[in-house]
Amino acid sequence: MASVKPAVLRIAGISGSLRKGSFNRGLIRSAIEICNESIKGVEVEHVDITPLPLLNTDLEVDGRFPAPVEEFRQKIASADAILFASPEYNYSIAGPMKNAIDWASRGQNCWADKPAAVISAGGFFGGGRSQYHLRQVGVFLDLHFINKPELFVQAFSPPQKFDSEGNLIDADTKDRLKQVILSLQAFTLRLKGEGAASEL
Repeated sequence: MASVKPAVLRIAGISGSLRKGSFNRGLIRSAIEICNESIKGVEVEHVDITPLPLLNTDLEVDGRFPAPVEEFRQKIASADAILFASPEYNYSIAGPMKNAIDWASRGQNCWADKPAAVISAGGFFGGGRSQYHLRQVGVFLDLHFINKPELFVQAFSPPQKFDSEGNLIDADTKDRLKQVILSLQAFTLRLKGEGAASEL
């Protein structure tokens, strides 16, 4: 009898910055690489929020959303967990991130009952204020954030964390990011009633 291949845990990775070279996008790229290289049974997909229009209910016709919104909502709904990379704009969540959150909560809330983690890169506080605001929003969305470990990357403090294209190059930060993913994996499996996570 053929063995059944274990299901892959699918994490939707969302960066609140639209800039290609942003450090927060770099964190999502690094998360994808870490899972491909060293975490068994987990895949991170970067779900790009760039195509989403600004939320306007006039764009909802006969219960349908614009095509980019429908695609985004489907990816969120089908994900097992969410990894937010949340930059801090004026002490809060970036506008594109909030826009994406609001689109996926319209009608049937695509975020409901999903495990999530939030990471960020920024200045002195490493985007910490945006993380706390996002956690508050998550209460209404019925998202279940892991509590620890937390990851606030002080992107402009030595040693250098990112290269000129926004790629994460700091080994310590990569290891800390890996611990966040492992915690999200374990928490997701626990909520699914599937026991502890395994690591290569």
